[in-house]
Amino acid sequence: MSKKTLGIHHITAIVGHPQENVDFYAGVLGLRLVKKTVNFDDPGTYHLYFGNEGGKPGTIITFFPWANAYQGKIGDGQVGVTSYVVPKGAMEFWENRLEKFNIAFAKTERFGEEYLEFDDPHGLHLEIVEREEGELNTWSYGEVTPDVAIKGFGGATLLSKQPEKTAELLKKVMGLELVGKEGDFARYRSTTDIGNIIDLKLTNVGRGQMGVGTVHHIAWRAIDDQDQLDWKEYVESFGFGVTPVQDRNYFNAIYFREHGEILFEIATDPPGFAHDESEKTMGEKLMLPEQYEPHREKIEQVVLPFEVRELD
Repeated sequence: MSKKTLGIHHITAIVGHPQENVDFYAGVLGLRLVKKTVNFDDPGTYHLYFGNEGGKPGTIITFFPWANAYQGKIGDGQVGVTSYVVPKGAMEFWENRLEKFNIAFAKTERFGEEYLEFDDPHGLHLEIVEREEGELNTWSYGEVTPDVAIKGFGGATLLSKQPEKTAELLKKVMGLELVGKEGDFARYRSTTDIGNIIDLKLTNVGRGQMGVGTVHHIAWRAIDDQDQLDWKEYVESFGFGVTPVQDRNYFNAIYFREHGEILFEIATDPPGFAHDESEKTMGEKLMLPEQYEPHREKIEQVVLPFEVRELD
């Protein structure tokens, strides 16, 4: 048996104050807050999900916001950069928008593509790239309209403690295709049209430290529950220890840490984010899994209040 992942399902990071997080990803980047819930392992902390209008896999970035938590350090064993893709011709809009909000950025080139590199308020490294691939995001927010809106993930840059081992895993286990090498990066591609490009840095940058401003894990797509179980068996056949299936309400998840010490998740596409509230109202109300609903009043007293507000 051999398998190929469709690409990135979601990326999860640790950030600081939730209001700063929401202001940046909704107010500045124009993403939709598609789910307001809690960390199922720590219900006193939010788990916030941002993506395109429908919250489709390949567009979702999620956050554990911990105000006043210690700052992390981006390094080996982590996702180093999260890449967003926008429509062709949208780059000038994003340059102007970053300037409008006094967000410093740099222009770089990699594998023949131009990138805008910048950081979010809590230190996460982000970049924007133009590509034809991927459907338009129909969500409009402030001055961010579908013709320029972020479509979803362009991909991610991985920082590994053992790049050669991670390279082997990306190709032999995850089923990505090596499409080229440039400088100290190798580029891999999946079969889908979004969240499909992985750049692996082939040299070490120094050990990362988990904390605010770092990615906690990267999740890959499984078509459904059976596909996920097949993935579990398949990954285990390469000697990796894989967790039992975890019910995350909006998808099921399994986890394993690869040899370069990056935490990988494989998440199911269904059921998605509209099964416990309507697609029209997603993100408006704090949604709790069944086990925490009896504690709603206490949880709402603990989590910090915030609002999604238009900054334009």
